Amino acid sequence: MRTVVTKFGGTSLADAGQFRKVKAILDADPDRRIVVASAPGKRFSEDIKVTDMLIKCYKKAAAGQDFTPVLNEIRERFQGIIDELELDFSLDDHFEYIRQRLEMHPNREFMESRGEYLNSQLLAAYLGFTFVDPEWCVCFNEDGTFDSELTSRTLGAALKPLKNAVVAGFYGADRRGNIRTFSRGGSDITGSLCAQAIDAEIYENWTDVTGLLAADPRIVEKPRSVDYLTYRELRTLSYMGASVLHSDAVLPVSKKGIPINIRNTNSPEEDGTMIVKKLPAGRERAVITGVTGKTGMCVIQVEKVMVSNESGFTAVLLDILKKRKIPFEQCLTGIDTVSLVMQSNVFAENKTVLLDEIKRTLKPDLLNVKENLSMIAVVGEAENGYKNATVKIVQAVTDAGIEISTINQGAGELNLLIGVAEDRYKDAIQAIYSSISKHGNSRVRVV
Repeated sequence: MRTVVTKFGGTSLADAGQFRKVKAILDADPDRRIVVASAPGKRFSEDIKVTDMLIKCYKKAAAGQDFTPVLNEIRERFQGIIDELELDFSLDDHFEYIRQRLEMHPNREFMESRGEYLNSQLLAAYLGFTFVDPEWCVCFNEDGTFDSELTSRTLGAALKPLKNAVVAGFYGADRRGNIRTFSRGGSDITGSLCAQAIDAEIYENWTDVTGLLAADPRIVEKPRSVDYLTYRELRTLSYMGASVLHSDAVLPVSKKGIPINIRNTNSPEEDGTMIVKKLPAGRERAVITGVTGKTGMCVIQVEKVMVSNESGFTAVLLDILKKRKIPFEQCLTGIDTVSLVMQSNVFAENKTVLLDEIKRTLKPDLLNVKENLSMIAVVGEAENGYKNATVKIVQAVTDAGIEISTINQGAGELNLLIGVAEDRYKDAIQAIYSSISKHGNSRVRVV
């Protein structure tokens, strides 16, 4: 039997009207048997996501304050969906249990997960599907790290016997029964895990956009849409800021070559974007896939003459970060320099101890920090018709009068990372996209 896993995001399940759209999408294709649900998102621009309301509720409980008004708001949000759908269904017992947990042992991850839990219960009742609680089949270790091998076995065992199911996204549990969550947007990962566990034909990720755009439409006017891209391209773009899919959601399905289809719940007739292991032969596509980036970055430059000849220098630097559990984004190396790209808020929290230890341990000739930076990623198929892409992109940025603080070119296919001042971020994106439109929209045939 053909099986399609469908994941619906928060905006796709924000109210009763969106629930009806989801049902129509599922009714249109009986192969869409496994559904992964997010917590209700915003119904309008000024609205509050249910997950954010749950976090607010937890913070009040943890501080010993009255959390009841916020919890009642959340209850009313769900009850509004139930009433409008005219369902004979109640979440009262679930809310009473949540209230008791908040009074006795408030736990952030438990509260963060309840939006998916409650919404999935409600969606399963509306569709007549079986509800599957990932607490029993999405497995974490006691230190909070994810256990992929055990999850593949338990999730497969839970889903394969079922004709139809709704799985709550975003969370699981460790061996002691404690609720554990992925990072925000983690329902995408749950959907990918389900597709991997049951060898699905395709993983459909339904959201509020019609696939992936080549640039942020808030910065670039009417950027082109992307029909096809590879797992690698999507993971780079997602990691660097493209919000269409969680970057880690690529990993489970890529192991089995299961394609991802990003679709729009509000425009189900649109084909969206296909993410695949290898682009289909004979199909034409733009050479450059897209450009995106992150603000709020800094670069730590460690300079020492002949550093490239000093065995283990970079390893010692990275070990300093590992011992202190300080995350970083990129490590760029040169003949006499090693540069670490890091989020500014992470650096600010560890600035004094980190710089002191680097000075004491590595004794650099120069230790410099560049702050208030943004990092921009450009990805594509440089080998297929646009071999001088890097030169043209860099030229476009410099012609716009924007200083490049760092640059890193990945091997093989185009994977370019450029650092510019944060206040020139949008200007750089526009300049790069303009260059793409001028030179990179030429089509190439995949072989």
